[in-house]
Parts: sequence; structure tokens; C-alpha cells
Amino acid sequence: MDRYYIEAFIAQHRHLITGDVLEVAANEYTRKFGDSAARSFELYTTPTALATAVVGDLTRPETLPNGRFNCFICTQTFNFIYELDAAVKGACHLLNEGGYLLATVGGVSQISRFDMDRWGDFWRLSSAACERLFSDNFSEVTVISYGNLSAAVALLRGFSVEDLPSRSVLDEHDPNYQVIIGIVARKA
Repeated sequence: MDRYYIEAFIAQHRHLITGDVLEVAANEYTRKFGDSAARSFELYTTPTALATAVVGDLTRPETLPNGRFNCFICTQTFNFIYELDAAVKGACHLLNEGGYLLATVGGVSQISRFDMDRWGDFWRLSSAACERLFSDNFSEVTVISYGNLSAAVALLRGFSVEDLPSRSVLDEHDPNYQVIIGIVARKA
């Protein structure tokens, strides 16, 4: 269900996916939503044989290229990094002047057992927390929340989009039930 909102957010901001674009351990959103001239790179924490790999740790900016990317797509990642403020600074560090971060984080959701067992599942955020956190590091920040009571209940009960009688139930947004939060942040 969260992917429904994530893809809606990325699609809404597809015009920002241009030039050199970095994603975390994948390039599916750059390929699906980026413009034809977008060059895709993937961020990993350990070395890989991929020619398009960038190796570094968001919490340690000195391990990351400085000012290298026009766009950084970072979906559902910040919830799993304990040093959250350092990771946001690292994301800013990666971008060139005028570059954009397109990020999503989980609000209302269950623990991800897969992530919890491997590296930790630390945070559930609100739009207010995201506004403050990202504004401390970026010059322009827009925060958009997605979800409603029905979507939150369905997600917590383990339903998928296909289990719903209609997708239209997901399209109503109630700021009191923030299932997914999207952040568009521009580096000055």
C-alpha cells in the first residue's frame, strides 16, 4: 500500500528527475519517471561491481561525493537510520547547488521486521517533524502527507492495494493519518 503513495509522489515530481540522479540500492524510479537524459546511479554502503555504484554512508558525508547529483531519490530509507539528522545532512551533501532531494518516509505503519532484524527500524515521522528536520539543511522544503484512516487501518492489517474494493479509498488525504510523507527539498 505504501508503494501506491510513493509512486504517486515520485510521479508528481518527475520533472525534477533529470541530469545525474542517485537512488538507494536501485534505479527503478529514475528509469520509470526520469527524463530521457537522466543518468542513473545507485548508492550502496559496501563496494559492488556495478559501474553506476556510489559507495558511502549517508551519516558520514566525508564518504560521499560532494555536490555531485542533480537529484537524489531516497524512498523509505530515513526511518531505518538511527543518526537521522546526520543522514539528512549527508543527503544534502550529495546534491549540487539547485539539486533536489525527493524523499519519502513512513508515518503510520507497522515495524518492518526485515529491516529491524538487519540494521534497525527506528523512526515514524510526521509532516511537522519532516518540515523542521529538512528545513534545517535545505533552502526550500515542501512536505506532503498521504493517507487517511481507511488506508492506515488497511496497511496495519496487512492489506495490499489489490485487497481493497477500490483504489479510490486511497486518494482521499487526511492529515491526521499520515501513512507516507513525501519531502521535496532543494539545496541552495
